[in-house]
Amino acid sequence: RHLTAPSSAKEKEAVERELQKSISDLAAELERTAPNLKAVEQYAAIKEKEKELAAAYEGARQEAQAATDAFHAVRQQRHDAFVAAFEHISSEIDVIYKDLTRSSVHPLGGTAYLSLESEDEPYLAGIKYTAMPPTKRYRDMEQLSGGEKTVAALALLFAIHSYRPSPFFVLDEVDAALDATNVSRVAHYLRYKTRPSERNPVPFQSIVISLKDIFYEKADVLVGVARDVGAGCSKAYTFDLNRFEPPQEAEV
Repeated sequence: RHLTAPSSAKEKEAVERELQKSISDLAAELERTAPNLKAVEQYAAIKEKEKELAAAYEGARQEAQAATDAFHAVRQQRHDAFVAAFEHISSEIDVIYKDLTRSSVHPLGGTAYLSLESEDEPYLAGIKYTAMPPTKRYRDMEQLSGGEKTVAALALLFAIHSYRPSPFFVLDEVDAALDATNVSRVAHYLRYKTRPSERNPVPFQSIVISLKDIFYEKADVLVGVARDVGAGCSKAYTFDLNRFEPPQEAEV
């Protein structure tokens, strides 16, 4: 600030005291500030550390994005594989169930269909299977008779098998709960599936374990197991039915 020259010794002392006080205040303020003479070097080190962390963050972000993309790709593949199998099986099961339940009295057969409980993530939810035998109203699967459940289960089995057929499969007394009419239908269907045709371009082989003679007459080969008393062990006997004329198909 602008100071005027003191006119007396008293004023001179006052001015001197004021200047000393200002110097003391500035010195105290400077001491409190305590400037860091290495601030520039420390700032450069912090900037370099920031660059390293930013690069590490970007690398982690890209890895996370790659993992997310891979997860979604696998999830989509799983969804596509599930939907492809479901759509095929769902389209086949009604045709197969009709083949297993069709008769001269009920030429249209029954009705069977599958429905998803979740369309978005079907593999995380359930699949509802509904089968309605001929002349029967809709009811839960638990309310069907033992024979009706068996026919419905076989229809589902054959529908799944049609998606990716295996060379052969084994049926162990699947006819236990079936009456003679349904046994004949199942045996007829199995015989039909072992013969190549326009509707059945890829026939399969099956081994059926049964105690019903209706199954025997539809077979190509009979295999029996009996105890050989002389040898003291079991022995297998085979009988080739292809040497004979096939049995006449009866209306069921």
